[in-house]
Amino acid sequence: MDLVTLHDVRAAAQRIAGRVVRTPLLPAGWDPDLWLKPESLQPVGSFKLRGATNAVARLTEAQRARGVVTHSSGNHGQALAYAARAAGVPCTVVIPEGAPPIKIEQVRALGAEVLLVPPADRLASAERIVAERGRTLIPPYDHRDVIAGQGTIGLEIVEDLPEVDVVLVPVGGGGLSSGVATAIKALSPSTRVYGVEPAYAADAQESLATGELVVWDLARTHRTSADGLRTNLAELTLAHLRQHLDGIVTVTEDEIAAATSRLVRGARLVVEPSGAVTTAARLFRPAELPPGRTVAVVSGGNVDPTVLAAAVLA
Repeated sequence: MDLVTLHDVRAAAQRIAGRVVRTPLLPAGWDPDLWLKPESLQPVGSFKLRGATNAVARLTEAQRARGVVTHSSGNHGQALAYAARAAGVPCTVVIPEGAPPIKIEQVRALGAEVLLVPPADRLASAERIVAERGRTLIPPYDHRDVIAGQGTIGLEIVEDLPEVDVVLVPVGGGGLSSGVATAIKALSPSTRVYGVEPAYAADAQESLATGELVVWDLARTHRTSADGLRTNLAELTLAHLRQHLDGIVTVTEDEIAAATSRLVRGARLVVEPSGAVTTAARLFRPAELPPGRTVAVVSGGNVDPTVLAAAVLA
């Protein structure tokens, strides 16, 4: 399989420079060996802007004229809508019913057409728009340009903390973890890269254990509050994780909630449950992780107001 390389990630970094925020590493006040990479500070509130911007930049003029389409629970949809608007490209976002209303509203506010469908129909609906309207499909994670864009986070981590020992990255569809692990391992082979996912959506852990793609059905993955991590891996992302990831751990819903509260109150970050899983692993699963200077990727901050209020009051 044609995997993304460090060259691809560096090329993506040049394309997106000035179009996305180069997020800082923030020291965690409660842990002297922990730094936070707050992708929640991106204009659309998540890391997804990196991959979407790189993918849009790679379109031909003919593709730009016909527009783009994606399927997303919200964050990738917002990112693609933002990147497409900046480039003057029409955009349609297929969103599964039940996604947080705040994410749906933000996609619409960015000028994209929104199509709400049952969760099981999201991919088929996007593919139908490709067939009927000629739009280019830019999926949330199963795409080399998207993976390369997300990998720019890894470049920045090594630039800002060359002596990093451990990088923790959330795992949903695997685009973020694939890109980050690719970059980190190429630049700093001794650094350990661990994926983190909810116990209620642990398909990646099972896939890596068995060596083949394992798909969890929607009834299982929708139990987790981390809605951005309910998706399964693709063959492409599994191949990257098998090549580059050192391990994967899972965290419980109570641990995710506690980590969300710690980030909101202790780091003064607006963070969604999906973005808190790496901090949860550091807080509650230290025995399953290597010691040392650790960076936790905080992937997003598009949180439902009621969840945010609960985190503040916890």
